[in-house]
Amino acid sequence: MPNLSSLSIYDLVIFTIVLNLKNNEKRLKMKQIHLLSLLMAFIAISCTCSSSSEINQRKQLFDFDWKFKLGDHPEASKIAFNDKDWRNLDLPHDWSIEGDLNPDNPTGNDGGYFPAGLGWYRKTFKAPKDWADKKVGIYFEGVYMNAEVFINGESLGIRPYGYSSFFYDLTPYIKTGQNNTIAVKVDNSQQKNCRWYSGSGIYRHVWLSVKNPVHIEQWGVQVTTPEVSKEKATVEVKTNISNNTDKEQELTIQAQLKGKGSDTFNNEIIVKLAPQSSNVFSQKITVENPSLWSPENPNLYSADIQILNQGEVLDQTEKTFGIRSISYSTDKGFQLNGETVLINGGCAHHDNGSLGAAAYDRAEYKKVELLKAAGFNSVRTSHNPPSEAFLDACDEIGMLVIDESFDGWRTQKTPFDYAMVFDEWAVKDVQDMVLRDFNHPSIIMWSIGNEIIERKEPQAVKTAKLLSDAVKEIDTTRAVTSAMTAWDPEWDIFDPLMAEHDVCGYNYQMHQSESDHERVPSRIIVQTESYPRDAFYNWNMVQSHSYIIGDYVWTALDYLGESGIGRYYYPGEPDGEHWTRNFYPWHGAYCGDIDLIGQRKPISHYRDMLYNPSKKLYMAVKEPNPEGGVIKETMWSVWPTWESWNWPGYEGKDIQVEIYSRYASVKLYLDDQLIGEKATTIKEEFKAVFDVPFKEGTLKAVGVENGEDKETFILKSAGETALIKLEADRSTIKADGQDLAYITIKLTDKDGIVQPNAEDELIFDVEGEGVIVAVDNANLKDTSSYVANTRKAWKGKALVIVKSTRKAGDFTLKVSAPQLKETAITVKTE
Repeated sequence: MPNLSSLSIYDLVIFTIVLNLKNNEKRLKMKQIHLLSLLMAFIAISCTCSSSSEINQRKQLFDFDWKFKLGDHPEASKIAFNDKDWRNLDLPHDWSIEGDLNPDNPTGNDGGYFPAGLGWYRKTFKAPKDWADKKVGIYFEGVYMNAEVFINGESLGIRPYGYSSFFYDLTPYIKTGQNNTIAVKVDNSQQKNCRWYSGSGIYRHVWLSVKNPVHIEQWGVQVTTPEVSKEKATVEVKTNISNNTDKEQELTIQAQLKGKGSDTFNNEIIVKLAPQSSNVFSQKITVENPSLWSPENPNLYSADIQILNQGEVLDQTEKTFGIRSISYSTDKGFQLNGETVLINGGCAHHDNGSLGAAAYDRAEYKKVELLKAAGFNSVRTSHNPPSEAFLDACDEIGMLVIDESFDGWRTQKTPFDYAMVFDEWAVKDVQDMVLRDFNHPSIIMWSIGNEIIERKEPQAVKTAKLLSDAVKEIDTTRAVTSAMTAWDPEWDIFDPLMAEHDVCGYNYQMHQSESDHERVPSRIIVQTESYPRDAFYNWNMVQSHSYIIGDYVWTALDYLGESGIGRYYYPGEPDGEHWTRNFYPWHGAYCGDIDLIGQRKPISHYRDMLYNPSKKLYMAVKEPNPEGGVIKETMWSVWPTWESWNWPGYEGKDIQVEIYSRYASVKLYLDDQLIGEKATTIKEEFKAVFDVPFKEGTLKAVGVENGEDKETFILKSAGETALIKLEADRSTIKADGQDLAYITIKLTDKDGIVQPNAEDELIFDVEGEGVIVAVDNANLKDTSSYVANTRKAWKGKALVIVKSTRKAGDFTLKVSAPQLKETAITVKTE
């Protein structure tokens, strides 16, 4: 009997066939002959697949089977280090979200009171012997922060900025035919270093690349569309190729463009590349009748690039892109494909709520789906480059993007922030952002900063020019912007600084725009941050002035950290804005249009209606003041308003019902009794408020146009909590150890109406091919762990996120609560 562990897949198949024939010589039947033919076919298929595997291995997901341990372990970089007692985990990973919230944690209110610290990751892998003549590298999409990477004990360097993607060449250190160890030291111990929740660890994907000595460089393909019309487009593909051999190479570069249909567009050139050199080669391809990219029609093409030598494919990569044109002017505003587009934007931090910073692809796509469903057509990635998956989602779903680099420059906002490394790393980091994200059609602007502290100093003008020039050294097709603000009367002193930008970003300064236009008529303005409550004013300014191209509310989604921004508070609770003191247990921001479990707040429906007039009717109820005091708001809050007609203790007292409407007027009924009718035109800011004495029943809003009832919106009082209802966002997910199912829990009465006052303790259990990775309820004062199997409901709802395993099948989530019948839901994994 041979040693089976030493056999290849092909050897094992042959051995199985021979053994089967030897043991069954006398009983060989047609079924066995058929089995034999199937096995032989498998061999043939396997051999065919193997022949192309060298090209496919150029980018391999390296997320699985890492070892991790908190604390500093200086010997952990060495290959012989004993890590048997370390935790086994898969990436992406954020250790901060796993920890306990504590008001004494050094991240403080900015970081949401989560723990930080220092940790190590290790992964051992075998390098095949045939890698001896290959270029081997490792690519990290994001590590927060101060990531030092080692290969077999050798340090490859430290990348301080936790939001930058980076690549290291492993070739000089790889031991082929042997085990190799990657170790990563992650140091997030110096606090505070961020003004929001950063997370800690290798929180985005890691990739291993194996290429031939002649290959396409990392971020080495750039696709532009210099000429675009509905009839014809010119696509230019630039490819950066390296020749790491000692011989001149004569190469064929084949570029093939594909859209949704069967049409392909090709170009082929022959080039020469000197030994030990690299060069960029350009190809122009004409595309007839192109399908243009826009938020409404996010049509994508692929560019398949092959590098050949005498017919042999040395390297190959495929990049998606969109054919579209963008332009900016004071008279036509922002134009996409020659049509003016009003930007309805929202700012978004990088965290994924209860998942922390972990950038699962599905979480990033989910975020963009929520933005799209809420009516946004643009997002600003405040205040750092996002994940690649987030930008992929923006491309595919249709979301315009301002891709932002930093929160600050040389002057600190927190003791250990980016200012510490700005002079050494700023140009490198901003150029890496542009190189990495170049091909995304969703990106319309690059932002080089946010609310720069030193904005009044002459040096700031030089810094803006430095960064703008660094961007345009790589990309001249998009505008450069940054977000400016001032909390004092001085504003026009920023004219020289703004002149270094193509589009001037205003944070909370829309009121300056008209006088600025009179003073500097060539200035193009976008409001890069605004207060949620100013939605109508900002929309009206955008649609009334062509030189104001859009508005980005702070924020589109709730987020962890910057604790207490957007809070409202009750009698007896402390006064003040979020920056004035700690407001623990608040550990996140409640200023988003969308909350942490993906539910839209009433302000979201209002903003959506302003920019998307096909959305015509919505109703919610303003929370009444408690007895003996009033609710107070902060600058980024809106009045707490809910889809609820359940207000026990307020019977007979007036409660304000708020209706948003694009109809000429609205009627309001309570139990089919007319309360009244009010106009909801632009004069009324498409809004009507009715005072209604509370009693349980049914509220009905009716949109009225030309005297006719057109549409209704209903709120019903819920009875006592009786049922647990479960809703999964998808019935089937991938069995890849990465995909996620978002399961919303609703506590309802016997008729299925959500009980908005229910706060039952929920218990979760999963069976099968899934694991609970996060739980939440959107209550930013609930300090329970986000990594648990229990959670209280809030406003009658909660959320469980389940991750697939790497085995196909299904999983069942069971949810129970005291006094309620257990409910289950099953999701398939394949």
